[in-house]
Amino acid sequence: MDRIAAIEQLAARQFDLLVVGGGIIGAGIAEAATAHGLDVALVDRGDFASATSSGSSKLIHGGLRYLQMGDIGLVREAHQERRYLMNVVAPHLVERLPFLFPLYADGPHRPIVVRTGVLLYSTLARARLNGRISEQRALRLVPQLRTERLHSSALYADARTNDGRLTIENVVAAAERGAVALNYATVTAIRPDGADVHVDGHDVAVRASMIVNATGPWLDHLRRLEDPAAAPSIRLSKGVHVVVDGGGDWGAAVTIPQSKVRVSFAIPWEGMLLLGTTDTLHEGEPDDARVTDEDVRMILDEAAGAIDGIGAVRASFLGLRVLPGGPGATANARRETVYTRGPTGMLSVAGGKLTTYRRIALDALDQLGVRNMNRAPRPLPGAVGLARVDWPLELDAPTRSHLLHLYGSRAADVVRPALDDPSLLEPLVPGRPDLRAQDEWARTRELAVRDEDVIRRRTTGWLAGSLGSDHGSKIDAADPAARS
Repeated sequence: MDRIAAIEQLAARQFDLLVVGGGIIGAGIAEAATAHGLDVALVDRGDFASATSSGSSKLIHGGLRYLQMGDIGLVREAHQERRYLMNVVAPHLVERLPFLFPLYADGPHRPIVVRTGVLLYSTLARARLNGRISEQRALRLVPQLRTERLHSSALYADARTNDGRLTIENVVAAAERGAVALNYATVTAIRPDGADVHVDGHDVAVRASMIVNATGPWLDHLRRLEDPAAAPSIRLSKGVHVVVDGGGDWGAAVTIPQSKVRVSFAIPWEGMLLLGTTDTLHEGEPDDARVTDEDVRMILDEAAGAIDGIGAVRASFLGLRVLPGGPGATANARRETVYTRGPTGMLSVAGGKLTTYRRIALDALDQLGVRNMNRAPRPLPGAVGLARVDWPLELDAPTRSHLLHLYGSRAADVVRPALDDPSLLEPLVPGRPDLRAQDEWARTRELAVRDEDVIRRRTTGWLAGSLGSDHGSKIDAADPAARS
């Protein structure tokens, strides 16, 4: 369905469900709702995945530090979802990754406490992990590991993902089942029978029996459209990340303890090294959040506690985590999901984790009264047939690997138009393995509208450096209006 037809459908149809917000939670709800036969509309005032859902730590994990906070149930649930995502939902996008936990003589944790935590974590993960490992093995896994005052290292396993693409594939899955999905579509009013949406210069009255508010950091903004007297319900934690050169020869990520309750990470990701994250209270409007020089210095200094010879900074970005309202430091806040109803019946979904998005989506549908749900994991587009991809033309091994990672079994379809137009095999941007064919696929099959939609969220082109930094600018420097 092209964009003009989608706008016409948005105005003409009576929907069972209108989902506002196209991050991972909103996209997951739309995917689950269409799988259960609901007629769905999904709108976002920016691009899909344009905020926190492409600005996370890229981890699909149980959360080792949540054991310290006593959230054993959350860790167990997250491990189950991690297995579903790796094995069924998106095995091309969610990759198992060892994590090294170095223990230094001046660190915040006693070695016995960490080893016990890793053992419990391993039990909850149903995984055989190696626990304590030698310094020699640690250096083979992470050649840049700082060994000065290193007491010992523990090893456990989690997974990494491309969060933007995981979100986009959920949107695509919903759209292929008939959902109307429109980015750059702003809700301007909430009514008992639906909502008013402004899109491409048109004001559209959308009729929907149910509405879900999945706008993340903008949750209370939409709640006030429904009820101007709505009190604040959430807090925002700013998580900043820095992308640097390196990581190509790493066999594991590094979990770097910063305090009793907080860690940072160094993660080999998409051919680069991802460092972070911060966890600081953000007060003010979500659109005003910025990466500061102080944020970048903090991340580099923290990483240097465990990593020698950190490479040049290529990009920086931030995400705003939604936490339940209340006092206390954001690092200590529980990563729980809260569902609330407004006076017209709109369901607002606050909080949660990237790892558990699928479960959150199903729980939201349960809150809406959807019955007889199938909670079994479903493959996303490209997740089936990974072992028998029939390439239509010759590509070098690194390019094939890159395309298989991003698109799974659909990778061959992405490059098929290059049989007629060989220029589509040219690089999308210098210095990255992405091809011009991916731009065409993003615009025709993945609802991309603007160049930045392609470069930043549907490919890895932004890691070349251009459009790659939120440093000193709004969350999406190229388009301050493109917010979810």
